[in-house]
Amino acid sequence: MATDRIELTLDARTITGKQVKQLRHDGVVPAVIHDHGKDSVLVQGEYQTLYKTYLHAGKHHPIALKAGGKNYTALIKDIEFEPKKHRMTHVVFGAVNAREKVEAEVPLHAQYAEGNDVSPAERAGLLVISNVTTVIVEATPANLPDVLTYDAERLVEVGDHITVADLKVPEGVEVKTEPETTIATVYEPSAIAAANDALAGEAEAGEEPETDNGSPEDDQDQQAEEGKPGGKAGAPGAGE
Repeated sequence: MATDRIELTLDARTITGKQVKQLRHDGVVPAVIHDHGKDSVLVQGEYQTLYKTYLHAGKHHPIALKAGGKNYTALIKDIEFEPKKHRMTHVVFGAVNAREKVEAEVPLHAQYAEGNDVSPAERAGLLVISNVTTVIVEATPANLPDVLTYDAERLVEVGDHITVADLKVPEGVEVKTEPETTIATVYEPSAIAAANDALAGEAEAGEEPETDNGSPEDDQDQQAEEGKPGGKAGAPGAGE
């Protein structure tokens, strides 16, 4: 459950379009607040402050957000990173009603036996591959969990796996990700190595020259300010 109170104050933003590049150059991150169908609120904040807030809140912890003389309860809905240096370039906040259920992306953590930091399968020299690291849940902002856990001690032999249905879910939280979605699976290392070798051979045989289609940043800036959907954390697509 989200118990820590995270506060953030942002400044109003008047700079839009291609000019936001200068903001980023000056260590300022452009952002936008979407508020239940109302006009988008353009804001900005100092890079380190926004980045620390993201590390603390992720996309699941409510933030007490102050901007333009107004107070919001908000979640980070989308976040844009520059791919080469992995620097934050834009943040989309979604205002939420503290009394209404919302959907959020919550990280997954494995639980091990006391004194261990790997599963029985890994202790035996096998390989555990994680298929997903987050799930979508629905709850009121105050009930959104910081993490959901699963019992990694069940991963013992090749073929053993954990699904979303195996997660430990607190009362008041509904997991929206399909219950049969696989979270982690045990493999024989030699089988993975052979599969990787085969994939490498196919890639070499089918390689095509790379093309440069230009940066999507300017289009993303405009899309986010208009309230259009963006991308996921760590990958281009959020826009402004």
